[in-house]
Amino acid sequence: MLYILIWFIVLMTSVILFKKVSGSLSILKPNLNSIIFYYSLLVSSFIGPIFIVLGKDNYYMINKLAHEQYRVIGFLVICFVMVFLPLTMYILSKLVGFDAKHEFNDYLKKPVEPTFGVRTEFYFFFATLSLISMLAVAYTMLKTNQIPLLELLKGNTAELAKLRIEAARNFTGNVLVRNIFAIALTPLLSLIAYVYSVKTEHFKWKILFLGLFGCSVLISVYDLAKSPIFFYVIMFLLVSIYIGKTKFTPMKVFIIGSLATALLLIMYVFIQGVTNIESYLSISTGPIGRLIFAQISPTFLHLNIFGESLPFLQGRSLPGMLVGLFDVEQVRSARLVMEQAFPQRVADGTGGVLNTLYVAEAYANFGYLGIVMATIYIGLVIQAVYIVFLRLPKNPVFVSLFIYFSINLPRTLVGGFADFLFNPIWFILIVLFTGMLLFIRFRLDLTAYFKRVREN
Repeated sequence: MLYILIWFIVLMTSVILFKKVSGSLSILKPNLNSIIFYYSLLVSSFIGPIFIVLGKDNYYMINKLAHEQYRVIGFLVICFVMVFLPLTMYILSKLVGFDAKHEFNDYLKKPVEPTFGVRTEFYFFFATLSLISMLAVAYTMLKTNQIPLLELLKGNTAELAKLRIEAARNFTGNVLVRNIFAIALTPLLSLIAYVYSVKTEHFKWKILFLGLFGCSVLISVYDLAKSPIFFYVIMFLLVSIYIGKTKFTPMKVFIIGSLATALLLIMYVFIQGVTNIESYLSISTGPIGRLIFAQISPTFLHLNIFGESLPFLQGRSLPGMLVGLFDVEQVRSARLVMEQAFPQRVADGTGGVLNTLYVAEAYANFGYLGIVMATIYIGLVIQAVYIVFLRLPKNPVFVSLFIYFSINLPRTLVGGFADFLFNPIWFILIVLFTGMLLFIRFRLDLTAYFKRVREN
C-alpha cells in the first residue's frame, strides 16, 4: 500500500510540473515535453515499476535480478526522475522568464514564414542534399547483406530476429553514411519538403517531397524495427499541426490510436510470431509487456549488475570522442548488461543491447551521483532546446528541426545518457541547416548591398 501511495503522489507532482514546463499536456496539442512525459516517462518508465516493486510483473528480464532489493531501489530511482527532471526544467524556465503556456500557444498560432522558398539557390542546394540522402538510402540497402523486410516479403520468417540484429551490427558499408545521411537526414528533409510543398504549392517541391517520403518509409522499415515507422508518422502529424494544416480532435486521436494499435498487432503476428490471444492480453507479454516493461526493466538490471557483479565504468561508456582523449576503450553499459543477463542470446546472434532510461547508463558509470547529475544536466538540455525553438523564427527548416528533436529527444531519453553529452548526428544536422540558412541569408544581403551601391 505504501508503494502505491508513493506512486500516486509522485505521479500527481510530475503532472503538475510537466504542465508548467510544457504549456500543455493535452494530447490534442502535443509538444516536446508532453511527449517526454507520456512516452518516455509515464508509459515506458513509470507504469511498469509499480508492478515490479509489488512483485506482480512476472517479466522475463526482471526474473534475472540476483538481488530482490533492487526492485525497491529501481522504483525509487524512477520516482526521483519523475519529480526532479521536470523540477530542473521548471527552475530553468523561471530563470530565463519562460512562460510555457503563453509562448507555446503563440507558437501554434504563428504563421509559417516560407523563408527562401521561392529562391532558386535554396531549392538547388536542398535538392542536392536530398539526392545525397536518397542515394544514401540506396547505399544502405546495397550494403546490407540480407534485408529483413525483403526476407519477410519472400516468406523467410524463421530467423527474422537474428536478421534484424545482423542488419544493424553487420552492416558492411560506412556507418556514418547510413546513420547520418540515410536514417537521420532523409526523414528530416522530407518534413521540410512537405512544409514547402504545402505553403508554396509549387510542383517542384511536391515531386521532391514524394521522393523523400518514399525513401523515408523504406529506411524506417527495412530492418523490421517497429518503432521508426511509428515515430516517422508521428513527426508528420506534428508538423501538420504546427503549420496549421491539421487540428487534432478526440475522434481523430481515437482513430489514429486504433489504427496504430491494429498495425502494432499485425507486426507482432508477422515479425514476432505471437499468435496466442493470451499473450496479447497479459501484462508481461506481447504489446502490453513491451510498452510498460521492456524499456524500463534494463534499468533495474543495470542497478543490480553494476557495483555488484561488475565494477562501475567510471566514464568508459561516454562518447568515443571524449573517452578517446584518455586512451580508454569505449564500452556501452547496455551491451554489458545484455552479455551478463542473456549470454545465450549474445552467443547465437539474437542479442544486441538493452537500452533503457538514461539513469541506467549514468549509474553504470558513476553510481547514484551519476543519476543525480545526469538528471540535472538532461533537464537543462531538454528545456533549453524547447525554449530556443519556440523563440526561433517559424520557418520550414526550424519547424522541421523542432519536430525532429521533439521525437528524438524523448527516444534518446530511454536510450542512454552518453548521446546527451555529444551526439554527432544532432551536431551535424544543426550545423548543416543553420549554416545553410546563414549562408543563403548572407548571400542575399550581399547581393542587395551591391544592388544598392550600383543604384546610388
